[in-house]
Amino acid sequence: MHHPARPGSTMLSGHRRYRHPPDGKGDLDVRIVTREPAATRRWLPARREGLSPRRRLAGALTGLVVLPLLTMVLAQLREIVNLPSQTLLYLLAIVVVALVGGLVPALAAAVAAAVLLDHYFIPPLYDFAVADPDNVVALVAFLLVAGAASSVVGVAARRREAEALANANAESREEFRRLAEEQAALRRVATLVARGVPAAEIFAAVAQEIGSVLGADATPIARLDPDGAATVVAVAGDPPDELVVGSRWKPEPPLAMAAVLRTGRPARSDDYSQASGASGDAIRRMGARSGVAAPIIVEGHLWGMIVIVGRRRFPADAEQRMAGFTELVGTAIANAEGRAQLEESRDEVHRLADEQAALRRVATLVARGVAPDDVFPAVAEEVRHILGADASIIVRLDPDGQVTVLARVGERQTDLPLGSRWKPEPPLAMAAVLRTGRPARCDDYSEASSAFVDATVRRMRIRSSVAVPIVVEGRLWGTIVAGVQHGRFPADAEQRMAGFTELIGTAIANADSRAQLTASRARIVAAADNARRQIERDLHDGTQQRLVALSLTLRLAQSSVPADLPELETQIGQVTDDLTAAIEELRELARGIHPAILSEGGLGPALRTLARRAAIPVELDIRTQSRAADPIEMAAYYVVSETLTNTTKHARASCAQVAVEQRDGLLNLSIRDDGIGGADPARGSGLIGLRDRVQALGGSIEIDSPAGAGTAIIVELPLQPH
Repeated sequence: MHHPARPGSTMLSGHRRYRHPPDGKGDLDVRIVTREPAATRRWLPARREGLSPRRRLAGALTGLVVLPLLTMVLAQLREIVNLPSQTLLYLLAIVVVALVGGLVPALAAAVAAAVLLDHYFIPPLYDFAVADPDNVVALVAFLLVAGAASSVVGVAARRREAEALANANAESREEFRRLAEEQAALRRVATLVARGVPAAEIFAAVAQEIGSVLGADATPIARLDPDGAATVVAVAGDPPDELVVGSRWKPEPPLAMAAVLRTGRPARSDDYSQASGASGDAIRRMGARSGVAAPIIVEGHLWGMIVIVGRRRFPADAEQRMAGFTELVGTAIANAEGRAQLEESRDEVHRLADEQAALRRVATLVARGVAPDDVFPAVAEEVRHILGADASIIVRLDPDGQVTVLARVGERQTDLPLGSRWKPEPPLAMAAVLRTGRPARCDDYSEASSAFVDATVRRMRIRSSVAVPIVVEGRLWGTIVAGVQHGRFPADAEQRMAGFTELIGTAIANADSRAQLTASRARIVAAADNARRQIERDLHDGTQQRLVALSLTLRLAQSSVPADLPELETQIGQVTDDLTAAIEELRELARGIHPAILSEGGLGPALRTLARRAAIPVELDIRTQSRAADPIEMAAYYVVSETLTNTTKHARASCAQVAVEQRDGLLNLSIRDDGIGGADPARGSGLIGLRDRVQALGGSIEIDSPAGAGTAIIVELPLQPH
């Protein structure tokens, strides 16, 4: 801070700048000023034995002004003032010149005075000759007396200036010593600030340094609180009990700190006799006479103050000398707050990153279509980790108002096991959620009294819990609850859990949609199979029987044709043969729509018949212990039938292998060929239809058909449709 110099005090001559070391946190710009004593700014003597050139010049100018003026006055009073009086007046003028300019200007003035006396006042007048010999003696005596007087007065003047200079030098040395101590103290504090030392340590160091520099008996540093009171954060010296660290009071006039809090500017008080209140009593007990307070400004706002209290009056520049320290304290506080905000921002970024990573992991499970039963424990674990909870559970709201535990992570797994059911009651947070459909929390179960709280919550040592609703398609489905054994959840815990509950709701809705879609597809497949079965039955029992009967009638008609009509007999025979061929084609069509042998004998006989009728050799390996459900056998039959048809048409294979096996509640099919491969399900509607049929029944199908290496189709079907 730059302050204007006052007369007789010191002047700012420069500053030094300190910055943080490379590993510091943030920039710190600290200017430490140096002051030059005013005495050193004078024009020092050119030589130690003489007066300064300025003094000599002043003496010469004095002679040039005084002697002519005196001559003019004496010339007008020549008749009144005699020669001895004139000589005495000139001698006094020479003494004045000696006092001002020392010996050299005085000697010059003496010579000039002698010339003036001779020219204007010693006859003959207006001539440099001397008529009377006595006047020559008087003139010489005048010169001798004037020289002696000049010498004496010059020596005295030189001695006085030497003494004044010695005093000024002593004051300068003292001023330099004081400034050196002050600058050293500022550098020590600036070093602490630049190193990022905690503010509390800087407060203590500043209080100690200011107290030492200004000779204070007590140096408290106080923070201004929102209620207008001041809290001592550091103190040095010998303070009373009312000024210890942590003490609070409301400063009142005439205390200097009261004026600082009111005006925001430095203030002092040199009389505490009228101070009132506890702080006034404490200061009087110290015997304090003077106090100076300087404000601490942080980013344009009054943060607090530094106060010095002493039994003697502090120097007039105490406020200015404290200013450098208050700037450093303000910088330290701003840096500390900046570091705290930076750390808080970093923590917030890390927290958000962890939370987003957890949400992505859960979202990935949901997007992959993982079953909700697998999503629930993953979400419960992520919520427990993100909130730092000791336990978290997910419950489903049942139609009877009770809840069922679907996921449970954390301590004491035996409490609230999976599948357990109960009816939540207040003050449980989940009870409020199920009643209102909005997030709720309970931060203290110590006073709660209910059977569930006594039996479970207290046994789990849960102190605080937060519950958030799980909503599925606008309907309250359940809730997720997190609990901690110590402390409380942060204020934004409900909002942080909301993203997970939305994902759970999406997973449940997706699972419901997939279940409904699967059921719908299964119903469509079943309806198509029933339609096929009905068409096969109608063809067999209706059209086929009528055609067989018609064929028999034609045979009878052919046998009854007269012998003289051989052409008619031939024609009827031809029609009968065509009708028999049509009946056989109709049987083949009926078997393609729904093979009767599949319903009557099961999958094994149906596949054997299919293999015998295939256009290429088929190797069968059937290992089934029991029959599967009709839709499953129908799907397996059509998978094999469609695959063998595609192999015959497109694969150019020499043979095919079909394996059927029941294992782990599944019907496993494997159809392989040695053809050219390259089958693409995206280009073949037959393969797409097979996939739809298999997936509609809750099964899976894999197609592996590399070019030139044959085709393999692997199918898994449940023995009972979902």
